[in-house]
Amino acid sequence: MKTFCGRANPTTGALDWMEESEEYDYHQEIARSCYADMLHDHDRNEKYYQGIRAAVARVKARGEKVIVLDIGTGTGLLSMMAVTAGADFCYAVEVFKPMAEAAQCIVKKNGFSEKIKIINKHSTDVTVGPEGDMQMKANVLITELFDTELIGEGALPSYEHAHQNLVQKGCEAVPHRATVYAQLVESKLLWSWGQLQPMDVEGASLLPPPDVGRCAGAHSVCDIQLSQVSPHSFTPLGPLCTMFSVDFSKPVSSVFKSHSSQFVAQSGGRAQVVLSWWDIDMDPSGSIVCTMAPSWTYPQSKMAPWRDHWMQSVYFLSAERRVTEGEELSLTVCHDDYSLWYSLQSDSQQDPQTVVPPSRPCCTCQAHLVWTRPRFGELNDRRRTESYVSALRSVLREDSVCLGISDGSLLPVFAHMLGAKKVRYMDVSGECKAYFFQISVLMGEPYFSTSLLPWHSLFFWYCRTALAGLLRPNATILPSSATLHMMAVEFQDLWRIRAPCGTCEGFDVSPMDEMVQQSLDFRESREAEPHPLWEYPCRALTQSTAVMTFDFTQSVPQEPISSQGSLSGRCHGVALWMEYHLTDDITVSAGLIGPISEQGECEWSRHRKQGVYFLRSPWESSGDGRAAVSYNFTFEPSSGDIKMDFTKPNVFL
Repeated sequence: MKTFCGRANPTTGALDWMEESEEYDYHQEIARSCYADMLHDHDRNEKYYQGIRAAVARVKARGEKVIVLDIGTGTGLLSMMAVTAGADFCYAVEVFKPMAEAAQCIVKKNGFSEKIKIINKHSTDVTVGPEGDMQMKANVLITELFDTELIGEGALPSYEHAHQNLVQKGCEAVPHRATVYAQLVESKLLWSWGQLQPMDVEGASLLPPPDVGRCAGAHSVCDIQLSQVSPHSFTPLGPLCTMFSVDFSKPVSSVFKSHSSQFVAQSGGRAQVVLSWWDIDMDPSGSIVCTMAPSWTYPQSKMAPWRDHWMQSVYFLSAERRVTEGEELSLTVCHDDYSLWYSLQSDSQQDPQTVVPPSRPCCTCQAHLVWTRPRFGELNDRRRTESYVSALRSVLREDSVCLGISDGSLLPVFAHMLGAKKVRYMDVSGECKAYFFQISVLMGEPYFSTSLLPWHSLFFWYCRTALAGLLRPNATILPSSATLHMMAVEFQDLWRIRAPCGTCEGFDVSPMDEMVQQSLDFRESREAEPHPLWEYPCRALTQSTAVMTFDFTQSVPQEPISSQGSLSGRCHGVALWMEYHLTDDITVSAGLIGPISEQGECEWSRHRKQGVYFLRSPWESSGDGRAAVSYNFTFEPSSGDIKMDFTKPNVFL
C-alpha cells in the first residue's frame, strides 16, 4: 500500500502530492513527535512523580487497593512511576500504535509487565468488566492530555467519558486540577500579528480595506514561547486574572461554558491582546504545582523550566478598544470542547441577567485565512517596508511596466504609489503565458504561502525563468539575487527535541530513543526542518557564511550548483536562512537581522522560519585545527530543492 504526502515544490510554487512508502506516515509521526521534549522536561516529570506518590498514598491510607488508569501513557513513564509508588495495577491507554508498542517494550525492560497492561485504544473505546480491557474501574486517574491551550487535544471529552465509564466516584486524579490565567495588554508588536496596520508610503497613507479593518480575525490560538517576548514589548492594562479552574477528580463537562473576571484597569491604553497560560496542581492542596508561566514572571534568582510541548497563548481581541485607567472591565473567556476565545466588556455596562456570551470569532475578510500571523507581522514591519520602497524608488521610471510575483504582497501597491506606468500581479496559481506585455521591472519579496523551508521561495527564480521571453533587454529583477547563509549554533534548549533521553527519572526509556532514531534515519535526519529561531535562543559558534548565491538576473541553470566547506567549534546543529539582495546596497534578511554579539547572541527575524539541520550528537573540533563538521550542499534545478550533508572529517593517525 502506498501513501500520498504533500511536499512543497519550489519549481512550481505548489504543494505536490508525492507517493511514499506505507512506512512514511509512521516514521513522520514519530520523528516529529514531542516525546523527547517531554522526557527531557524534568520539572514536569518530577511534579508528576510527586503527585502520583501522594495520590497512591492517599488511597492506601483508606485501606484500598490502588488501581490506576493512565490515559495517554506515551512511553508508560507515569504508569511505571505509579507502580514504583505502590500501585497494585495500572491500565495504560495509548491510541498511537507505534507508541503503544514502544511502551510495551519499555515496561518489559524495566520489569513492570506483571503490573502494567498497555491498551492500544482511544480511551473512549476502552471497556470495563470480566471480558473487558479493564477488570474493574480505577480509583486513581493519571493523564497527560494537555496542549498549550490546555484543552486542544480533547482533554475535556476524554475526562468526561472516563468519569462516566472508567473510574470510581471520588477517585484521585493526577493532576488534580488545572487553572487558566489571562492578562489584558497593549502591544504594538503582538497586535501587528493580528491585523493589517495603516502605513505611510511617499507621504501618502495606505489604509487596509474596510472589510479587513472590521474583521474579527481568526479564532485559532497563537501559541508561542512567550518568554522570548520582552516585557518591554507590551503594557499590562490589568492584573493577571484567574479565569477558570477544572477539577479533574470530579465529573467533567465538555459543553460550552463562559467565565468572566472583573477588574479595574491599572493603566490606560489600547486593549488589543490577551496573554494566557495555565498551571496544574498535582495534589488537592495545591502544594505541587507545574506552571506554564513565562520566564519573566519568575524572580531573577529562579530559572523557568524550558518546554516546547506546552508553551503560552496569545489571543487577539476582535477589535482594539481604548480603556482608561480606573475603568471597570470584564474579561470573558469562552470554551467549547477543544478551544478558547476571549472578549472584553465594560463591567459597568453589564447586566449579568442579560449578557449573552460572545460567539467564536470568525474571519470574514479572507485575509486571516490566507496570511499567517508571522505574515501579518511581516507586512506590518515598517523598516522592512522602507527597504522595499527605497529599492523600488531607485529602479522605477515613468514608463515602468511592473509585474509582481509573491503571494498576498503589497509590492504592486507600492509600485503604483511610486508612479509606475502599469502594474500587474501574478499569484502562485497564475499562468505566465497570460501576460503579453513587455516587463521592465519584475519584482517579488519573494514570499509564497506553500514555502516551508527558506529556499522554497526560489520559486521566484523559476517564474523569472518562465517569463524570460517577456522581459525587456534592460529589465530590472528585484531582488537581483539571493544568498543562502549558514552558521553553526549551540542551542540553549531546542536541542532537547532531538536528543536521546536514555534514563528518565530512574527508568530506562532507551527503546523510545531507538524508535525515534530509526524514524529519523528513514529520512528526517538527512533534511533540515523549519523553526522560528527567535523563539529558541542559540549561540553562534561561527560567523554567518554565504554558502550559495542565486543570480535572479539569469535564468535557472541546467546543471546543479554545489558548495563545500567546513565548520569549527562545538555545535548542536546548523542554522540556515536566505538573504535577498534588492539592489546593490539594500538587502533584506529572513534570518539574522543584527550583528552577532561578543557572546554569540543572535537576533532573528520573527517573520520567517529558518532552517535547522540537527546533528545526531554535538560535534566538537579536536583542538588541533581540524574542523568539527564538513558540509556539502547541492542545489538541484530539476527539483528546486537543496540536498545537504554534514559529516565528521576522517581522522588519520
